[in-house]
Parts: sequence; C-alpha cells; structure tokens
Amino acid sequence: QKNRETEIKALFVSQETKEEQLKNKDTEIESYQLTIETLKGEILDLPRNPEKYNVKATRGASAKFWIGFILLIPITLYLTTFYISTSYSAFFKGFDAKSTIIQSVLDAQAFSKAWNEGAIEGAFVTLIPFVFLGLGYLIHMFWENKTRANYIKLGLLFIVTFIFDSILAYEIESKLYELNKTFDSPLFDIKIAFTKIQFWGIIFAGFIVYIIWGLVFDFVMKEFREKDKIRNEQEIRQKKIDFFQEKINVLKKETEEIQTYIGTIKETIIKTRGRIEELQNVIDGVIIPTKDYKLYASEYVQGWITFIGEKIAVSRTEKQTMIDECIATYNTNLETVGANSDNQNLVYLSSL
Repeated sequence: QKNRETEIKALFVSQETKEEQLKNKDTEIESYQLTIETLKGEILDLPRNPEKYNVKATRGASAKFWIGFILLIPITLYLTTFYISTSYSAFFKGFDAKSTIIQSVLDAQAFSKAWNEGAIEGAFVTLIPFVFLGLGYLIHMFWENKTRANYIKLGLLFIVTFIFDSILAYEIESKLYELNKTFDSPLFDIKIAFTKIQFWGIIFAGFIVYIIWGLVFDFVMKEFREKDKIRNEQEIRQKKIDFFQEKINVLKKETEEIQTYIGTIKETIIKTRGRIEELQNVIDGVIIPTKDYKLYASEYVQGWITFIGEKIAVSRTEKQTMIDECIATYNTNLETVGANSDNQNLVYLSSL
C-alpha cells in the first residue's frame, strides 16, 4: 500500500509539472498570436504610414507609381509614332507639293512604307524610337546618382538629343523649302531654318516630349523603388507571420500530447487509488481459515447429534428430524462462509 501511495504522489508531481508546461505553452501560443495580429496590422498600415515603422519610403507611393505609369504609356506611344514618322520623312520620303505641311511631316503610313521600300529603311524607322527611349532611360540613371560627372553626362545627353532633333527638323524643312522655292530664293541653310516655325515646331514636338518622357520615367522608377521598399517590408513581416504560425502549430501539437499524457496520468491515479482501497479493505478485513473452520464446525455438529441421540427423550422419528435439521444448518453455514470451496483461507471485508 505504501508503494502505491508513493506512486500516486509521484504521479501528482508529474501531473503538476505537465500542467505547468501546458500553461506555459498556452501563454506562448497567445503571445505568438498577438504578435501575428500586430504584424498583420503593420502590413495593412505600411503603405499609409511607412515612417511610423522607420521605413524610408514615400507615403502613397503605389498610387503615384500607377499614375505615372499610366501617363508614361501614351507618351511612349507618341514618341514612337513621332520618331518613326519624322525619321522616315527626313531620310526616305519624297515630298509632294500637293501635300500639306502636316502630311509631309507626319505620315500615318510611314512604318509600312519604310518596310515596303526595303529592310534597311524599315529597320531604321522601327529601331530609331528605341534610341531616344534609351537616351531617356540614361537620364534616369544619371539623375539617380547626383554627382558632377553625371550632371555633365546629363547635359551631353540633352545636347545630343537636341542636335538629332535639329537634324530631323532641318532635313524636313529643307525638303519643304525646295518644294516652294522660286528662282529668286536663296539656297537653304541653317540661318533660313532658324527663321522657320516648322523647324522649331518639329524640334520641340520631339525634344520637349522626350524630356517629359525622361522625367516621368525617372519619377515612375523612383516611386517603384519606394513601392518596392514597402513591399519588401511587407514580405519580411509576412515571413515572420509564417514563422510564428509554424511555431504555434508545433506548440499546439505539443499541447495535445501533454493533454493526452495528463489524461493518462489521471486514469493511472484513479486505478491506483482503487487498488489502494482494495488493499486497505484487505487490511481492515478478517481472515478466516476455512479448512480449519469446516473441521471445527463438523466436530460441533457431531457433538449435537450425539447429544440428541443420547440425552433427549423423544421418539426416534423426532430425533431423526432434529438430526437432519442440524446437518442442513451445518451445510448452509458452510456455504455461507465459503468453507465448501477449495480455498485455504477467505477474507471478510469490513463494512459500514
């Protein structure tokens, strides 16, 4: 019994230890869940208040990026159309006196006409817009690192672009001048070109829009970088959420195992207590040697039978009846106490 009681004490200690572990793990799970909710809130709030989380990004960068991107598309299409048309008009197109100035400068079929005239002409007018787009991209690259050398490079880019636009404008204006000149008209030169409105119109229709494209592109790239900073911070927080969620899953699994173990301990305690009660009942009970009891009872009955046969003065029939009743009572008593079984001893438990 003492061993069983010691076992129960050990089980109680183990149960308390496991319950403490369970409590700690539940607290840890709650802490992780609170952290996850905080991180989710930060992910939603980052685009609106990046400075709140020490993120050096512009507020509303996503909206600014998309506005700039949407504006960049039509400007790009305009530059592509403009340089395809003007380059074809300047280098390959034969002008017609019946055509208007606009028709002479901007040919709606410049792309198809150039390819019809030859692969070189087609490739030239197709690829030339990318030259200007590349120059615009360089504006962004040089403007990104504000050094003296980059400022010089930036200035050279503008000069080169302006000169090329001037060449296109000069070639187109020269062809227009040749169509309309008279015998008294002087030879076309740069001085005459400077006096023509169409010359400056062609330059600024390309050059100014080219500068606008470069600035818008630079703005879009900067906003994309700002937007990217916010997205990176959001991804970092999402990875933390995934990490904490994985830890929660592991803790929940461990919690289930502990709960199962505690349940097993409780069942063992109940069984052990039951066994202790059984042992206590044995201790508190009376042990009767049934074999000896049967011998003593037999001798006792034999004494009564002898007494009835020799001492009581009644008829033979009545004596036999009394003897039979004694034997019946004897057998009933043996059955009651279990003396007729093969057991050497029986335990009679105490009862309230």
